[in-house]
Amino acid sequence: MRYLIDNFAEIAGFARTHLALALVPLLIGLVIAVPVGTLIRRVPWLRRTGVTLAGIAYTVPSLALFVIIPPLAGIPAIDPLNVVIALSVYSVALLVIAVPAALDSVSAAVLDAADAIGYSRPRRALTVEFPLALPVFVANLRVVAVTNISMVTVGALIGVGGLGKLFTQGYQRDYPDEIVAGIIVVLVLALLVDRVLFLLGRWCTPWLRTTRPTLARRLRVAVDPAKGAGA
Repeated sequence: MRYLIDNFAEIAGFARTHLALALVPLLIGLVIAVPVGTLIRRVPWLRRTGVTLAGIAYTVPSLALFVIIPPLAGIPAIDPLNVVIALSVYSVALLVIAVPAALDSVSAAVLDAADAIGYSRPRRALTVEFPLALPVFVANLRVVAVTNISMVTVGALIGVGGLGKLFTQGYQRDYPDEIVAGIIVVLVLALLVDRVLFLLGRWCTPWLRTTRPTLARRLRVAVDPAKGAGA
């Protein structure tokens, strides 16, 4: 703990780099996986293929990716972009599986109700499916974010900055205090990011924290007022 206090400025710099290396791939994963996951959801063979490829991609060891990516991308092995690309692969792999699973969590009765009251397919997707799928999706997103924060530390083995440096330096110096400081800061970062995503999910789903009728119930009432009154 003393090491953490005495070297706070240096560790804070490592933490900022670490956070950037973890969150940029998460954003890239979202941009790619949300449309892809949505498209493959309704095509069984595409979904099976996508899930299989995602599973294969996620099982590739991170160190192997750090070795494979530089010659393919034409970048040095110690370039931070190497870590960003590798973690983007993992983020896309996990989120491509998570997006269809989140959309599957929306009740078919709610979707039928939306169709019955005249919602077009795009409007239904934007105003019914995606909002109601958010709780499940955000839960998966939190897992991916925390996983990225943990995996960035491996980048220190190829010389890329981040809190992983505290592990490699502590090991080389036989200085456990430095390793313990790295563990503490990584845990704090993971908990903070997880909490921020949780609160963001709560903010995006106000119907889950209010006594007003939920969107699902309002749609059911629109189709069958008697059923809604008895709910």
